[in-house]
Order: sequence, then structure tokens, then C-alpha cells
Amino acid sequence: MTRWPHSTGVFWHTRGMTRTIIFCVDGSELSSDAVRKGVTLLQPGDRNILLTVADSPDQALLLGASGFAGGTVTPETFKEMQDAAQSAANEVLQTAVTDLGSDAPANLELVAITGNAGAAICAYADEINATTIVIGSRGLGGLKRAVLGSVSDHVVRHAPCAVLIFGDIADVHDHEAH
Repeated sequence: MTRWPHSTGVFWHTRGMTRTIIFCVDGSELSSDAVRKGVTLLQPGDRNILLTVADSPDQALLLGASGFAGGTVTPETFKEMQDAAQSAANEVLQTAVTDLGSDAPANLELVAITGNAGAAICAYADEINATTIVIGSRGLGGLKRAVLGSVSDHVVRHAPCAVLIFGDIADVHDHEAH
């Protein structure tokens, strides 16, 4: 076993085990900050993936929700919507790489997936045998998290690997005060 001392603790790594780290971004400053902190804290893995989840258009727009009526958009319009979502996802990834600058791992892979963000991240992590997921959290209070849901909360509860969450300390203090 090898251990890496860091200012925040000691991380263990078994020889021969491939470290695959997923750094999640959504275009927010919080997610970019989480990626920067994650890269600094964890050091690059054997495989480093910058991941975003694209807002894919709902198939019901194309097929119709009831099955009795046709869709509300044409196949051409639906394809344009898919292309726009992919373009937005690519822009999020490129912005994150630019924000990382020279701190970006040399072997950084850019990946955009679709689906419900929390479930899609967990499924992708399972598919590639990820060892760690790095994600930001908005620091929602209990009631807001219960009503609105939280991607980071879902990932922590369902991920097949370790999850490292970075949040906004100001948000945590605001919620504690209320």
C-alpha cells in the first residue's frame, strides 16, 4: 500500500489499483471551485474525467405523452434541441478546462452524458468503475433538499464509490442561522 500525505489527511491507495476520478461540473462557479479543489487535494488519478450532465429534451415532446396524439415537435426540431443541449454541455466542459488552466490534469477526458443528473452520475461511475466522484453542493437546508432534491445528496447516497463534496461555507452558515 502507498499513502499520500495531504494537509487534510491521508489517502490510501492499493498498488495496482487504477484510480479513476470523476470531476462533476454544471457551469456554476461552485462546481468549478469544487473541481479546482478536488484536483489540488486528490492529485491526478490514472484516469481523470471532467463530467457534465446535459439537459436533454424530453422524448414525450417527440412521441406525445398519451400515445394517442402525435408529438408536439417535429423530429427536425427535436434533433435541433438535442444538438443545442450537446453544444451547451460542451461549452460547460470547455469553460471548466479554461478555468482549471495549468492545473488541469494532462490526461483529462471530457464527457457529457444525459439523464437525471444524480442517477446519471452514479450510473456512469458504476459503468467505468470510478474510485472517486468530486462534486459541489449548494448547501440546501433539510426542507429545501427534501422538496427540491439535491444532486450531491443523491450521489452521496447511491454512488458506487467514494464521494468528495465541496460546498459554499457561506451557504452552510446562512442555513444554520435560520
